[in-house]
Amino acid sequence: MSFSYYGELCTEVYDLTKQIGQSFSGDIEYYQERLKHCNGRVLEAMVGSGRVIIPLLKSGLIVDGVDYSSEMLDSCRQRCEIHGLKTKLYQADLKELALPSKYEAIIIPGGSFLLIEQRSEAKEVLKRLYDHLEIGGRLMLDLHLPSNNYNSSDNGHWGGSSTFHLPNGDIITMEGKCVEADLFFNQYRVDYIKYEKWRNGKLIQTELQRFAKRWYGVEEFKFILESIGFTDVTVSADFEFGKIPTDGKQQFVYEATRS
Repeated sequence: MSFSYYGELCTEVYDLTKQIGQSFSGDIEYYQERLKHCNGRVLEAMVGSGRVIIPLLKSGLIVDGVDYSSEMLDSCRQRCEIHGLKTKLYQADLKELALPSKYEAIIIPGGSFLLIEQRSEAKEVLKRLYDHLEIGGRLMLDLHLPSNNYNSSDNGHWGGSSTFHLPNGDIITMEGKCVEADLFFNQYRVDYIKYEKWRNGKLIQTELQRFAKRWYGVEEFKFILESIGFTDVTVSADFEFGKIPTDGKQQFVYEATRS
């Protein structure tokens, strides 16, 4: 069993827990509203298996998708075909992004930007995204802060078991353990997540995922965007444009323009 990032079993669980059009705290509605006047191409980076891109395509927007995981892209492609939708899906590492199009808007929903583990890599990704925007194009993404319920004594111990029943009768069990954490100084955490697929009581497949997240202060990330060259940076709370953030438990939505 080797490490994967978003492999086959992870993708199966992801598809079950993140349904097409399933809105988290109003995120899909926010992006639909903020993108509704786009006439050009939109890119969803870290597109996953289609939770967001499919409702955007259904609304009439021209949206491409890019992801590092071939398994996620395969699922997204199949789901688009089922819904009779056509889109361009690219497999790429965002640090090396070199797509043939420029975009009127680029979005990263679901807090997915936090999955870029190293701060230096995150800055390189933002530079690549900046270069893929048209002049006047907008980057839009949402972030959150870590919860306060972390207990260092839990490090290294498997826990938090979950069970998922697949349509064909197979079962996937999932459990995780924290192996590294520095939430408030270096602002990161690394978990190992173990997936096991069972059929008729027999273990038939296993997968180990390294799941890392890195957080940013609200003003810190705004400064990073400005240092890349973005202008007109706004931060809104809880998917309400213009709502001023006041609490660390809120979601923070950034919009920034390539000048």
